[in-house]
Amino acid sequence: MNSNSEIKSLLQKFVLNQCTAEETNEVIAYYKKNKLTDDFPSVEDIQDLLTEMPKMNPQRADDIFLNILQASKENETTINISSGKSNFRKYISIAASVVVLFGIGFAVYKQNFTDKTPEQKFDFKSTDIVLQLEDGNVQIISEDHSVQVRDSKGNIVGNQSGDKLVYENSSDLEKLSYNTIKIPYGKKFQLQLSDGTLVHLNSGTTLRYPVKFIAGENRQVFLEGEAFFDVAKDKKHPFIVNADKLNVRVLGTHFNVSNYPEDQSTDVVLVEGSVGMYRTNETFNPDNNTILKPGYKGSFDRENDKILTKPVLTDIYTSWINGGLTFRNMTFKNIITKLERRYNITIINKNEKLANEKFNASFKEESIEKVMSYFNDIHGINYTIKNNQILIK
Repeated sequence: MNSNSEIKSLLQKFVLNQCTAEETNEVIAYYKKNKLTDDFPSVEDIQDLLTEMPKMNPQRADDIFLNILQASKENETTINISSGKSNFRKYISIAASVVVLFGIGFAVYKQNFTDKTPEQKFDFKSTDIVLQLEDGNVQIISEDHSVQVRDSKGNIVGNQSGDKLVYENSSDLEKLSYNTIKIPYGKKFQLQLSDGTLVHLNSGTTLRYPVKFIAGENRQVFLEGEAFFDVAKDKKHPFIVNADKLNVRVLGTHFNVSNYPEDQSTDVVLVEGSVGMYRTNETFNPDNNTILKPGYKGSFDRENDKILTKPVLTDIYTSWINGGLTFRNMTFKNIITKLERRYNITIINKNEKLANEKFNASFKEESIEKVMSYFNDIHGINYTIKNNQILIK
């Protein structure tokens, strides 16, 4: 780390839990060896970063604070004696801020690399599409720019332009490594996997997938949220979508999976081809598992572990790909959830009677103002919109 900007950038990654193990060690080593050089961040810089720290148990922060502060005192002899006590006090002042910062960041680091606890939850109300690479590093995807995605060796494995990220199949990877893409509320995105499978990702969705599919291995991805899959045909390598307790297995087909954590069921709607639905603790068996036909929806109830199927109009469930929004016999409280995801807004409903009423409605690419105006005109819903928040009275 040779410049102030580099240090600030690395500290930023550190407190946001985006550092690799090597980068984390580099930050800690630099801190311990610091001699108040001009390129060390100021207390103000540290305080700015503190506002973005994740939360942790205060006792763990205190313990780590004491440990690193002791290390800083032991390094007191490395400080230039001619600088006098005032500089030492300044050193301790900066150290205190940095140690608190490190205490929280390092706790998260230890959890991720030692305790194997889940990573920080993604804020779906942010405005950024986030791509987490196989080594833990994070790239921000902007639809106004283009970026290259590289593997841990620096090789280009994918290219993003606009609202689409395309992975190449030319990589020499011999074992599975995964990237994870996270789509915030209010946005959609397209992802082309290394086998040519095209995935449309709806707002509020996370997909974990191999950088490259490996010969002899199933093509498996992990979905939380909603996605439409146009699967490239490959009879030797079944394509499997894992949606928590449910697996959806195909060879080549078009289907939609909705697996939002707040929904009661995971829904699979088949447009073309054939898919098998089975629980993750089962082995796929076409004779025993649920096989969907085109034009059918399979719903996996998470509470009773049952799968029910029924014929549906598939356009209702896939209209979101082209900006549509459709509700069929849906309670208003569920409509609110979908509107919040679609428009990245907060809706507060104080009309309890309204919450469980069911509605039918279809919209194209309409603004939230027009959608709410429709409900007001047809159903007499009283509401106000202010500062990206809707209050229903």
